[in-house]
Amino acid sequence: MTTTTIPPAPTWDLESIFPGGSKSEQFKAHRQKSAAELEQVAAILKALPETITDTTIAQWAEFVSKLQSLLEDIELTYSMAGCLSSQNVDDTPAQAIEAEADVHAAQWEKLLTGLEARAMIVPDDQWGLLLKQPAMTEIRFYLDERRTIARSKMPLEQETLALDLAVNGLHAWSRLYAKIAGGIKVDFTEDGETKKISMGQIATKMSDPDRAIRQQAFAGMVEGWEREADMTAMALNNLAGFRLSLNQHRNWESPLYEPLVAARLQQKSLDTMWDVIRRETGRLKPYIDAKKKLLGIDKFCWYDEFAPCGKVDKLYSFEEAGKFVVEQAGRFSTDMAEFMRMALDNRWVEAEDRAGKRAGGYCTSLGPIKQSRIFMTYAGSFENLLTLAHELGHAYHQWVLKDRPPFAAGYPMNLAETASIFTETLVVDAALEAADDPQEKLMLLEQKLQGAYVMYTDLHSRYLFEKNFYEERKGGMVSRERLSEMMIDAQRQAFAGLLDESGYHPLFWCSKLHFYYTEVPFYNFPYTFGFLFAGGVYDRAQREGSSFADKYSALLADTGSMTTEDVAQKHLGVDLTTESFWADAVSRSLADVNAFVKLADEV
Repeated sequence: MTTTTIPPAPTWDLESIFPGGSKSEQFKAHRQKSAAELEQVAAILKALPETITDTTIAQWAEFVSKLQSLLEDIELTYSMAGCLSSQNVDDTPAQAIEAEADVHAAQWEKLLTGLEARAMIVPDDQWGLLLKQPAMTEIRFYLDERRTIARSKMPLEQETLALDLAVNGLHAWSRLYAKIAGGIKVDFTEDGETKKISMGQIATKMSDPDRAIRQQAFAGMVEGWEREADMTAMALNNLAGFRLSLNQHRNWESPLYEPLVAARLQQKSLDTMWDVIRRETGRLKPYIDAKKKLLGIDKFCWYDEFAPCGKVDKLYSFEEAGKFVVEQAGRFSTDMAEFMRMALDNRWVEAEDRAGKRAGGYCTSLGPIKQSRIFMTYAGSFENLLTLAHELGHAYHQWVLKDRPPFAAGYPMNLAETASIFTETLVVDAALEAADDPQEKLMLLEQKLQGAYVMYTDLHSRYLFEKNFYEERKGGMVSRERLSEMMIDAQRQAFAGLLDESGYHPLFWCSKLHFYYTEVPFYNFPYTFGFLFAGGVYDRAQREGSSFADKYSALLADTGSMTTEDVAQKHLGVDLTTESFWADAVSRSLADVNAFVKLADEV
């Protein structure tokens, strides 16, 4: 492994999708084709008979088929535009294309709403006739699900209007936030040189071994967001206001109704998970105390959370990181390793560390092309290596489902984290098994426990903040000062004394993209759920070995066509509404606390 400098990480290949980027004529033609097909499918819907009979069933089946195809095409537009605007936050044409995709998506949603409205009034026997069609077999779950959801919505005309208004209302606030976040630059001094860096670049400094660097990075982050706090508060308030108004008209009493439906998850399962976490978070205290001792600090602050422990002089080139991930994946599944090698060789990953990129990382599917693209900023740390493993796990999940119909390939966010966190865990454990150096072992144990720490504290605080914010927003606009107070209150409750009182991040509501994600609110609990659920899947893989590889891919394949509870019951034999699974999963994730504390005392 390299220990000083590393070669630049690669950029991704977007040219093979649509050459020319946001000015691509082929990309423009694709969007024009989608626009034309939206009109054609709208005409089919308008002429769709109100009943399903032997003579009309072909029309119904054609409409459903074309609706699926359109979904893939719009997904490709979204993904490509998102990739372009992520790699260059100043790509204004790409941002315009994202807005265009919002319009197409709203039109598609109106078509889906039309299907729901018609499906709702069709008698059960006629509906069953449609579901018996061979082309409907794999998407029966989705169609039944949409029919059920329709019963909780407004009349068709009102739902259609809401979708139209969301384009320049709800989604526009999210786009504004993305523009604000991407444009923030702050001065950063390192090695005697001061230069302006983006929020994405500053985020990589939060895991620097030098506390002064981390403090400077945190101060820069706060400074950058302080300048934009008024605008982001306006965006957040209006996002929430739009949702709350819509919920009121739909008679959805709780803002959690929508994300739970999207997660295909029962409230009881979610509440049980958080109850167990709330009770068990204190078990992380010995880990935090040992980490404070290793770092030589008295107060554990926000900027200390990702401080490395153990061996920190090792940098992994991107090539080395990719090879390592592929090798460890291959110990479990040849199929998974071959896929990851192919994805890396074909440049599906944007990883170069440069200014002008947005912060964070993600994996996006390219619809009908049956490929994925991964976005991240790679600086050579083991944490970056894990991010690569995480996103490659997402890509493998999408690959497993590539031949399923679109309506059977759309899995909820909470199950989306299964493959990503599974792959992370696989890589960390393999590295830990191979490590001889106590310092390296300490670093790897830290990575494992850091994951649990973040899921039980950081993610929990986000959930608590958002839950309390939506409740307070019902009474009117919430000031930026109050938002910061609520953020600290949520952190104080979720971190359960693990952070020092002076170490909270009051502007986290500003800096976290997930609060501004408009597709679904509460973009937080799916991560913690996925972390624990993936742990259960991983535990089964450990017990059964490589023979579990096929069962693993079968589980991933079912995530697009089952409720979350049914996936767990079928493939793991567990009941998510009871504490047993969650208590076992939490204990499993904290099993290395004593080993970390012991090793920390020895090194």
